[in-house]
Amino acid sequence: QVQLVESGGGLVQAGGSLRLSCVASGRPFSGYAMGWFRQAPGKEREFLAAISRSGDRTFYADSVKGRFTISRENDKNTVYLQMNSLKPEDTAVYYCAADLSGITRNAWEYHYWGQGTQVTVSS
Repeated sequence: QVQLVESGGGLVQAGGSLRLSCVASGRPFSGYAMGWFRQAPGKEREFLAAISRSGDRTFYADSVKGRFTISRENDKNTVYLQMNSLKPEDTAVYYCAADLSGITRNAWEYHYWGQGTQVTVSS
């Protein structure tokens, strides 16, 4: 079993930055790939970024490429999402997820999910 706890969400002005963190427990952190997703009210859950077990491979959605950066520190059991140049349309609940089978952009392939953290971007 893997437990995931996100933090770092909040209110930020358009053009600003936030860094989300997700702390994992229950299994060795290096044993699973990690992803970040978001979901706005009435919208589908959207893939944002994923990172491989060792951190040497990453995927990004086109909507955030060049603005968001996913990283991990396995010795701290933590994955991060650095979000720059934030826009009002980035407003959503952000989730981290763990995939024991490897890096993927498909939500249904992730085994474990955090509770989410709210990000609100004001214009």
